[in-house]
Amino acid sequence: MPILSSLRRSRAAIALILFATVGLVGTAGAFGACSDGGDAAVADAGRDTLDTPAARTPTYSFDVVNTYPHDPKAFTQGLQWHDGRLFESTGQVGQSDIREVELTTGRVLRKQPLEEPHFGEGIVILGDQLTQITWTSGKAFTYDWKTFKRTGSFSYDGEGWGLTTDGTSLIMSNGSSTLIYRDPRTFVAQKAITVTDHGNPVSQLNELEWVKGEIWANVWQSEQIARIDPATGNVLGWIDLTGILPSLDRTGSEDVLNGIAYDAAKDRIFVTGKLWSKLFEISLKRRS
Repeated sequence: MPILSSLRRSRAAIALILFATVGLVGTAGAFGACSDGGDAAVADAGRDTLDTPAARTPTYSFDVVNTYPHDPKAFTQGLQWHDGRLFESTGQVGQSDIREVELTTGRVLRKQPLEEPHFGEGIVILGDQLTQITWTSGKAFTYDWKTFKRTGSFSYDGEGWGLTTDGTSLIMSNGSSTLIYRDPRTFVAQKAITVTDHGNPVSQLNELEWVKGEIWANVWQSEQIARIDPATGNVLGWIDLTGILPSLDRTGSEDVLNGIAYDAAKDRIFVTGKLWSKLFEISLKRRS
């Protein structure tokens, strides 16, 4: 159907379909919904439900340290700080790319488009290789990060959402509560962990970042970031970024929070979202 075909071009549109049918199915389904404020739901309302994770697990609020411009047309899928530079991947069929961005101005310094029919997702740089995954194509592409020249591709089963590295393996999310470790040379799955908060699976894990020995994960359709123990999959804490993009900066076209980058050399945390006009450097404050 033409209408459905056009709607498939973004996950936000899919969410609209699901929420419109909530009266018929009685649940938000596998794409998840979120509750209010600091208790934003992070899991499937059916099989991966969490009640109030922030109430039972340490939570953190934030201070904005610096605010930078961000391309409001960038449907951000991945964000990484590497070698003193900011890299970003964007989504949507026909609009996906990988890019290097000047932090202070938001200017795109260079980019490499991703051809149709692929919908670009997360990226990670390990060694000389930048790896980019795709949403439903089952394809990962590799590039020389210094030149953006494509160097290869891999195939995998299922969806691809976010990507990070522990310095040895690539770690991939697929929208479920599972994180998959993959060999960076072959993309073969090595192991998987299930992310849980007090025994409850946490689904909708999206963009990922490795921060001081933890995996940080954006939770799709919320303004929450889960801090995950990579050894056990246990949620160590929740970062509540509710309201980080002020209402005065919202035009109504913005999508969800999605983008975490960590500058280990200067201990800086950056966050942004899909179609956001701002990128923020933040510091955390323990709340409970």
